[in-house]
Amino acid sequence: MEDKQESRLLRELIQREAWEELAEQQEIMHVQDVAAALEELEPTVVLQAMNQFPRERWPAIFAYLNRAEQYSLLQQMDPDDGRFVLAGLLPDDRTALLESVEQEDMEQLMQLLPPADVKQALKQLGYPEESVGRLMNTRFVTIRPDWTVGKAMEHVRTRGESEDTINTLYVTDPTGRLLGTVGLKRLVLSAPTASVEEFISGQLVTVSAAEDREEAVRLIQHYDITALPVTDKTGVLLGVVTVDDVMDVAEQENTEDFHKIGGMGAMGLSLREARPSLLYRKRVGWLVLLVFMNIFGGAGIAYFEATIEAAIALVFFLPLIVDSGGNAGSQSATLMVRALATGDVQMRHWLKLWGKELGVATALGVTMGIAVWGLGLWRGGVEIAMVVSTAMVAVVIVGSMIGMLLPFLLTRMNLDPATASAPLITSIADICGILIYFTIATMVLTLPAV
Repeated sequence: MEDKQESRLLRELIQREAWEELAEQQEIMHVQDVAAALEELEPTVVLQAMNQFPRERWPAIFAYLNRAEQYSLLQQMDPDDGRFVLAGLLPDDRTALLESVEQEDMEQLMQLLPPADVKQALKQLGYPEESVGRLMNTRFVTIRPDWTVGKAMEHVRTRGESEDTINTLYVTDPTGRLLGTVGLKRLVLSAPTASVEEFISGQLVTVSAAEDREEAVRLIQHYDITALPVTDKTGVLLGVVTVDDVMDVAEQENTEDFHKIGGMGAMGLSLREARPSLLYRKRVGWLVLLVFMNIFGGAGIAYFEATIEAAIALVFFLPLIVDSGGNAGSQSATLMVRALATGDVQMRHWLKLWGKELGVATALGVTMGIAVWGLGLWRGGVEIAMVVSTAMVAVVIVGSMIGMLLPFLLTRMNLDPATASAPLITSIADICGILIYFTIATMVLTLPAV
């Protein structure tokens, strides 16, 4: 709460144009809170405020603005100021900005960078989208195994201030190949004449630059580390992924999964930033597809028209039966999608989980069947009660099986299991539920299906 109060105070000072107070207040605030205070303000107002801050703080504050605001601000900035800000960003933050804009806009931003930074930016943008290579920070401190602790510490003092993290130092050979790591604390507490080689940790955890960024998230979580070295095929150190980077990735991936489970495409933007046209495009595809899928449900009802006419009480229970199957399927799908996404469940576990889900679904179906037996007895007598309760058991079991197996099937086909969205599962379960319900009704009531 304190950080929000400070941001509100800073915003009020900006809106009142109390520049002297603003300059004093920002000095005691974190750059994250300063950036939060600048959100949603007009670029011209943000520039006025930035001019009250020490210039060396600009890149750090700029890095915590959202991508759309960053680009708008650069368009308003003097070219020299834009060059200073872009050059001061960490490589991973700069790459994230460049990949968020159109090709033409990217080329304009590139013109503000010195040749060395352009080369590095193009190299990172050359990695696949959502790969570790685009996420890594290429500023890191390396030391040699044959150095003394004193020489290593002197190197850290001259290089460390400009780097993202120096808690872990990377020991490389003359070709840049990663040999191991040394904690800064170990060096600080060691004799200056000792050799770095004595303190190298050989238990390396690395990730390839071409790997999906979710793999970096998994490794950092699994090994409980704060920084993960990124290497090429020969073991040469290319960059470092830090825990703050993977926290952002985990949040983005979770958001994407929620969007897909809700029957939407991944937006890549916050809801606040997204335009109505983008929201329309991301939502309309699934809705149109599901309209055509639901035609099959209507065809199923039409097929059993004679059954419905002979026992009109069946219509009363149709929404109840069908929705129960869809709800059960959505529950199963949500559990499986999340378990597959976190690595808690692997493809080889499908048979064991199928058996477990079958048992749970049967218990749920029987419980719900008993619950609707009384309603069926009240509305239509014993035969209707038998139809409704039996159909409830069958529909819940089938819906749960669909919800459980579809994510595995999609994973097997190298598709995102989150595509097994709640609307998709519900539509499939609805169609199956209609067919099951009226088939059982036809059999129990001894009516011909025409």
